[in-house]
Amino acid sequence: MAGRWIEQWDPEDETFWRTTGERTARRNLVFSVLSEHIGFSIWTLWSVMVLFMGPEYGVDPAGKFFLIGTATLVGAVIRVPYTFAVARFGGRNWTVFSALMLLLPTGAAYAVMEPGTSYGTFLLVAALTGVGGGNFASSMTNINSFFPLRKKGWALGVNAGGGNIGVPVVQLVGLLVIGTAGAAHPRIVLGAYIPLIVVAAVCAALWMDNLAPVKNDTGAAREAVRDGHTWIMAFLYVGTFGSFIGYSFAFGLVLQTQFGRTPLQAASLTFIGPLLGSLIRPVGGALADRFGGARITLGNFLAMAAATGVVVTASVQESLPVFLVGFIALFVLTGLGNGSTYKMIPGIFQAKALAKGMTGEAAAAYGRRLSGASMGLIGAVGALGGLGINLAFRQSFQSAGTGTAAFVGFLLFYAVCSVVTWAVYLRRPAPAPVRTEAPEAEPQLGYARV
Repeated sequence: MAGRWIEQWDPEDETFWRTTGERTARRNLVFSVLSEHIGFSIWTLWSVMVLFMGPEYGVDPAGKFFLIGTATLVGAVIRVPYTFAVARFGGRNWTVFSALMLLLPTGAAYAVMEPGTSYGTFLLVAALTGVGGGNFASSMTNINSFFPLRKKGWALGVNAGGGNIGVPVVQLVGLLVIGTAGAAHPRIVLGAYIPLIVVAAVCAALWMDNLAPVKNDTGAAREAVRDGHTWIMAFLYVGTFGSFIGYSFAFGLVLQTQFGRTPLQAASLTFIGPLLGSLIRPVGGALADRFGGARITLGNFLAMAAATGVVVTASVQESLPVFLVGFIALFVLTGLGNGSTYKMIPGIFQAKALAKGMTGEAAAAYGRRLSGASMGLIGAVGALGGLGINLAFRQSFQSAGTGTAAFVGFLLFYAVCSVVTWAVYLRRPAPAPVRTEAPEAEPQLGYARV
């Protein structure tokens, strides 16, 4: 694909941004959201398909958790190459290709989704849906390059939030099919998505752009891997996005397994949490733009720990209403945290650039270069948190018949995330490498604002 290439791009230049950049960036954002939205729907497809899998499929709850865990794992791993594909092939070109790739898992699921299919076949097809998870990494890396630092929290929040909404939308489609045609017709869900995938690819081809200044930079990737902040942020993103995607996959199964809900009853509740978590993500980014990502992230992790405490209490008491309140609050908080943590990434590398003595466009270019390279790694590790959540649920239900033990583990993890956020970015932020003549407080102030 030859594509449309923009040779010059400087969003930090306010005149350029006002006259040309903003309009172009917003147009690319719109169609990036569309493609990523469909990608998330396909990635989380098996959170819906398992609701259609009654006793005639011969798959127990542990087997269903492993199916959705497999999709989560592949989606996490594939985010790394997807991140660097944008620089290699162009954001527009890769969006077209990655959208068309979604036809593979959707068509395969359409072919095999019936009783009598072997579990190994289901496992393979679930793994194929991981390509939808990769769309997030390439989309976020691409949009990060289009917007100036002062707008990144909002832009990345809208891009990711619009994509995340693909989770509750596919669950609503599943609810509609179960409520009208019944649980014996999962192929209706799959058939509805095939033309939508084609529409997303065509729109990207017609209305998106490639940025020539975003070149494949293996040096940036190596530098991002060596930077400790990449891995600290990846750890924090496990707590926010890992929780969001893990809970999105598992919510319906938990309702069926622990609270005895029917497929229709589970589907009628499953979409609420992911929907609210997706809608609130841009708010998390906007709050981070205004008050600093680290402050919002710390408060968010503390609130997540409190909400998990409510869920643990409800799980022990077997109170479905209290459980739903606590679990949906968790979804909302994961969405806020997703927005604030992703805002922190470009801010951290911008602060490092300033601490190195860079100024103006040089500092902005350094921040874009390193933050773009690190986002895929952070997104991949963060998504692995979803796998951890599903494996924890699988073990908890296998050993005790409830998810209580898993939730206790999640609560402790959020407490650790709170301590790390405070210690690294708020208490005495670990300074970036600085020139010897640079004042010691300079990097601290930069990190306090990320």
